[in-house]
Amino acid sequence: MNLILFRGSGGAARRYELSASFTAILGILILAFISVGFGGGYLYGHAAAEQEPIAEVVELKAQVADQHQVLAQARGAAQEQIDALALRLGELNAGVIRLNALGRRLTGMADLDAEEFDFDSAPALGGPEEPAVMSAAGGVPDLLADLDAMDRTLFTQRQQLTVLEGLMMNRKLYQRVYPKGRPVRSGYLSSYFGKRTDPFSGKSAWHRGVDFAGKAGGDVIAVAAGVVTWSGDRYGYGKMVEINHGNGYVTRYAHNSQNLVTVGDNVQPGQTIALIGSTGRATGPNLHFEVWYRGRPVNPVKHIRQTT
Repeated sequence: MNLILFRGSGGAARRYELSASFTAILGILILAFISVGFGGGYLYGHAAAEQEPIAEVVELKAQVADQHQVLAQARGAAQEQIDALALRLGELNAGVIRLNALGRRLTGMADLDAEEFDFDSAPALGGPEEPAVMSAAGGVPDLLADLDAMDRTLFTQRQQLTVLEGLMMNRKLYQRVYPKGRPVRSGYLSSYFGKRTDPFSGKSAWHRGVDFAGKAGGDVIAVAAGVVTWSGDRYGYGKMVEINHGNGYVTRYAHNSQNLVTVGDNVQPGQTIALIGSTGRATGPNLHFEVWYRGRPVNPVKHIRQTT
């Protein structure tokens, strides 16, 4: 193989003769260089091609992780709202139970029909079908707002019922301590309150009570609840029972043959407290009955006529 080299534009050419073995080696080196170039380019291109999908996968993983975090936060917020809803429902349920109990007490106190006001059953409802009213936003927050409004309504109703219960209890207590009704189970009104002729002197005198003629040993009953403040002999009254009912009222039951209560006893309306007799200044078996209000005797007849 001959190799000719030229020097410059006008230089003389030089000729070199290469042996066959050198030529072969040179060819092998050139092929090897070309192969290395192509191989390197292929490997670089393949590595670059693989690098791009890996970056996409990493980005997708980061997005998935972000979505998981957002989902976890949403789940936590939802759980908090559910817990708050459960707590609110528990409070409302307790309030409804208290209102039902209060309603049953008021029904009993007012002597209302228990079947008409049945607090153990849901009230009967009715009406034509109407379109459902949907919330503009919807969701748990709106439900919590509705429950808050219901809670406020129940609180207001509970306050009103509590005040009503207090008034009814005071009225019922007043009715129990207010003197009314007959102080004997049997007998008739034989002498009235006010000016009369004294049965012993025959002179005009003031009668501070009323008399019930009856059978000796008949029941003398309390006309209201109260506390016994006197039980024993008293001048002119014979054996007498005095009861303080509070609110300024005191009643006296005199001429008894026997007193059945002692000082300090609590008595209830209709309770037998003594037996009819003729002790003291009496012409025969009778009950002398007096009603005092704020330290002064009043006509017992208006109290006797009140039976309810």
